[in-house]
Amino acid sequence: MENLVSKIKESFEAFVTDADLQIEKANKAAGMRARKISLDLEKMLKEFRKVSIEQSKK
Repeated sequence: MENLVSKIKESFEAFVTDADLQIEKANKAAGMRARKISLDLEKMLKEFRKVSIEQSKK
């Protein structure tokens, strides 16, 4: 679970960086990267929820 949380943190930091580039400099490629990362984050957060529920049952 620690590994999953660290992956989520890294991905979120990358998302924020790319989203800021899109907003501040109208960087289209950064926007595309941010959208891709948001999909990956969604999957990781669903996995986190599943693992978290499993661990709370122990």
